[in-house]
Amino acid sequence: MNSFEINKILGALLGTCLFLLAMHIASGAIFSTPAPAKPGYEIAVKEEQPAQKQGGAAPAQNFDALLASASVQQGAQAAKICLTCHTLNKGEAAKVGPNLYGVVGRAVASAPGFNYSAALKAKGGTWTVDNLNPWLTDPRADVPGTLMSFGGIGNEKQRADIVAYLNSLSDNPQPLPAAQKAGSPAAAANPPAPAAPNGAGSAPKAK
Repeated sequence: MNSFEINKILGALLGTCLFLLAMHIASGAIFSTPAPAKPGYEIAVKEEQPAQKQGGAAPAQNFDALLASASVQQGAQAAKICLTCHTLNKGEAAKVGPNLYGVVGRAVASAPGFNYSAALKAKGGTWTVDNLNPWLTDPRADVPGTLMSFGGIGNEKQRADIVAYLNSLSDNPQPLPAAQKAGSPAAAANPPAPAAPNGAGSAPKAK
């Protein structure tokens, strides 16, 4: 094969390559897509409103209103869940948790002779009926770091009954909303309860 034939073959190959390159450039110019303003893909998601129950959600009942109709007797029954941790009678020694006689109106972490956790000591203040409500709901959420090993009481009416019962275990019970209205049915239904006998009931430990 002479040099002329070789040049013809090489020329044909070069021409083919140039043609393919030109086609590639032309197709890129014709079918190219503009670069997006922001990289990535934008996905539209329909925002859904939370479903509402028919008639709307009922507002949470005021804790003072629950205290006004709280039952000391029912509170004594509900407080039996804490018998393994507390004593309730005046002068009794502490168990896993401190003695709870007179706890309503007492300074937080102040029962004599009981070694409280650092978290509860730092809480400060006084155990009022309002302060006991979140504590009994979830002690570890109310005072992070507490050694209290009680899961809490979710029923608000039951908590009000327990607080009313604890309030009755005192030489000087604190005035509850029910007691502020002399002669009211709620006040008449909640006479002070006697000191709890051994095994009669207690409230969740405050350690």
